Amino acid sequence: MSVKANVKAAAEKNFRRAKVRPSKRKSGALSWLSWRIGRWAIAIAIVSYAGYRVTHLVLHASALQVRRISVRGNVRLSSGEVQAIIDGLRGSSILTADLPRYRRRLLESPWVADVALRRVLPSTVEVFVSERRPMGLCRLGSDLYLVDGQGMLIDAFGPQYAEFDLPIIDGLVRPPSSGQPTIDEQRAELAARAIDAIAPHRDLALRISQIDVRDAHDVIVLMQNDPALLHLGEGRFLERLQAYVDLAPTLHDRVPEIDYVDMRFEERVYVRPATKRAR
Repeated sequence: MSVKANVKAAAEKNFRRAKVRPSKRKSGALSWLSWRIGRWAIAIAIVSYAGYRVTHLVLHASALQVRRISVRGNVRLSSGEVQAIIDGLRGSSILTADLPRYRRRLLESPWVADVALRRVLPSTVEVFVSERRPMGLCRLGSDLYLVDGQGMLIDAFGPQYAEFDLPIIDGLVRPPSSGQPTIDEQRAELAARAIDAIAPHRDLALRISQIDVRDAHDVIVLMQNDPALLHLGEGRFLERLQAYVDLAPTLHDRVPEIDYVDMRFEERVYVRPATKRAR
């Protein structure tokens, strides 16, 4: 026989079921934050648009378009020739014009050694040109070319360059291993040093007809109205050339026909008579 007993546990007074209700304060905070974010987004959009419009107006303002190109430092190239090379610069915004690109264009000109461009607000670009200075005429095949001290061929020599009274320089061209002949920079530098050393004495400089630098350690000079080849070595060019000029009358009295005179030795001058050709 079973007996069912109803047992009721005593209620714990300290225990209460949690009653979860939405917090009105939290909901209000979220709404306020969303409102603030919305206002910020609108403000940012307005500022961004205003900035875009201002930038657009500034970049396209006619007052800030390139209207004047000032060229300085040019001698051989006319200002018109320089401006023609960078003609696309005119009318563009002075603030966004790609000056490095126009500088590269100018450097493609054989007469331009270096160039710098500068913006001058509101509408001027200044161009500072450094031109190549021809030191002589390089013989390339059957043609002559103006060449500078770095061995850069500037242009074919012709009537348009008649004002240049320059010596012919032989030995600059390096035999090509493949492709086109090239200029030997070491020999060009040697020739430039000799020419620069003699240049201050214009009377001597004008008497030089040809220079030979086939030997990279010996400058050989041929003077006008004098068939003797003068070996000047690789230094003291002016002193040695002047010494020969002072000695020339005596040398030609003793040796009427001279092949070459070697001035490379400080205490002695070596003279080789010209070999008489068999008839």
